[in-house]
Amino acid sequence: MHYDAVVVGAGISGSIVAERLASKGKKMLIIEKRGHIAGNIYDRYNSDGILIHEYGPHLFHTNSKRVFEYLSKFTKWRKYVHKVLAYVDGKYVPIPINRTTINLIYGLNLSTDEEAARYLDSVKETYNKITNAKEAVVSKVGYDLYKKLFEGYTKKQWGVDPEKLSPEITQRIPVRINTDDRYFTDIYQMMPLEGYTKMVEKILSNDNIEIRLNSDYKDIINKIDYNILVYTGPIDYFFDYKYGKLRYRSLRFEFLTYEQEIIQPAAVINYPDKKIPYTRCMEFKHATGQRCKKTTIEREYPQSEGEPYYPMLTDQDKYLYLKYEKESQLIKNTFFVGRLAEFKYYNMDQAAMSALKMSDNILKLLDKE
Repeated sequence: MHYDAVVVGAGISGSIVAERLASKGKKMLIIEKRGHIAGNIYDRYNSDGILIHEYGPHLFHTNSKRVFEYLSKFTKWRKYVHKVLAYVDGKYVPIPINRTTINLIYGLNLSTDEEAARYLDSVKETYNKITNAKEAVVSKVGYDLYKKLFEGYTKKQWGVDPEKLSPEITQRIPVRINTDDRYFTDIYQMMPLEGYTKMVEKILSNDNIEIRLNSDYKDIINKIDYNILVYTGPIDYFFDYKYGKLRYRSLRFEFLTYEQEIIQPAAVINYPDKKIPYTRCMEFKHATGQRCKKTTIEREYPQSEGEPYYPMLTDQDKYLYLKYEKESQLIKNTFFVGRLAEFKYYNMDQAAMSALKMSDNILKLLDKE
């Protein structure tokens, strides 16, 4: 059979590209190495009947009307405002840092935005140029808050000192002088009512889409007749690591079920303490709204080996990626999209937008042929 396009990967990026092209009458094949669709946003019910995220918490939030309206065609939503606490010095404090965080940690009584701003101005450091993840934090909140809330967590998460990481790793986390304790401030903050897997199932329900699971595309791609290839996997694997391996951080997940309805004061608790081996715990029922007598939490243990989740945004790795990117641009009718293929620390909505824009470009190309 001839396919207008082959998509490697059935995660959010690959699924959106497949749906967009299939909706215009293009015959699509998706090749997925795992035994399920939805990539890292895959969720399922465990043996206790609790909906869990198999690969760590995924919270949908966006300011993009296009992304929200597109995904709304495939799911109804549950309104959900995500909140995160950090366990520091025996206390739960809001993350991102806000006025309440400062007051709780230091026993202060800052009562206005102006007082909080003056406090942060008094402790933060000034740099001519922000060059790494540590400086990005210290320039906003000073050294002590950096030590308490960021240093240990960041080192556990990435396996290297924050001084060796790109500033964008920590710059993406805001600092507030008010008491807003929302983790995200986006216009649209929702959870898919039936879960992410159900949403992706509906995205891929077009009759023009064929899916092959448990398949490495390299084993079968040369036997397939197609016009366009869309690749969402690790870009270095595509090129057989010819310039060397890009580094990613992986995670090991530990799931624990308790005989009580709720166990944590918030959906996610961060643990910056270096002595605690995991970085955070997610209690799913906060986000899903599920009601039952048991609850399940998930602990995350960062590691260097395993499934690639987070691109290592060091100067060394970004330089290596540029070599692969340059070569990828020379390949005709092959497109790279998604966190792993673009080596970018995308949020879910950013990955969705990248896929929508890529789909627009591919459709224009196919229509010319």
